[in-house]
Amino acid sequence: MPTLPSLPQGYRAIVIGATGAIGSALLAQLQADPRCAQAVGLGRHTTPAVDLDDEATIAQAAEQLKAHGPWHCIIHAAGMLHGPRGLPEKRLSQLNYAQMEATFRTNTFGPALVLAHFAPLLAKRERSLLAVLSAKVGSIGDNQLGGWYSYRASKAALNMLLKTASIEMARTHPQAVLVALHPGTVNSALSAPFNGAEIGRPAAEAAADLLRVLDRLGPEKTGGFHAYSGQELPW
Repeated sequence: MPTLPSLPQGYRAIVIGATGAIGSALLAQLQADPRCAQAVGLGRHTTPAVDLDDEATIAQAAEQLKAHGPWHCIIHAAGMLHGPRGLPEKRLSQLNYAQMEATFRTNTFGPALVLAHFAPLLAKRERSLLAVLSAKVGSIGDNQLGGWYSYRASKAALNMLLKTASIEMARTHPQAVLVALHPGTVNSALSAPFNGAEIGRPAAEAAADLLRVLDRLGPEKTGGFHAYSGQELPW
């Protein structure tokens, strides 16, 4: 299991979306790190709860955890690729408000509010990390196949929000590293309809890769977009 040795002894971590495959694996590995004093997992049914459809829960959870800070590692691992509204749109004719709104609420609007309420909890005078799980298909420069309209657009918008937040946070938290991460295809409920079990890898392996990437990023890399391999991805 990778550790985050560049974080201070006794660092504190938060994983939002901790009941998902990658989120739960990240939380387990952080909790197993002997250098980590506290690792908290948040979701709809935790205490405090974080529901991305309810802004008040995001604000309340951040306010409650503020007293236990400063926090050195915050990872937002929640997201959606498909849901009750259907699978990702392959053609323009499949676009509809209901599916687009649901996708953006989970992949963009919710994480934006997480940034707004949780980023200020980062340590100001020590190296700290805030990562959001994005996706390579959210890269405009890398888009060669088309399709998956809402999902691609929601992740591209998330990348812009992360980049913009990193510029603001650098003024008050000069040691903070805010990054968007592409976890690759993981064997999870999110990837199940797309042969995830056959082409994906275990969530624990993906979590280890992501923590390893975070370990290598210094403040000069804040605002970046990185794959689980460490590759810097184009916007």
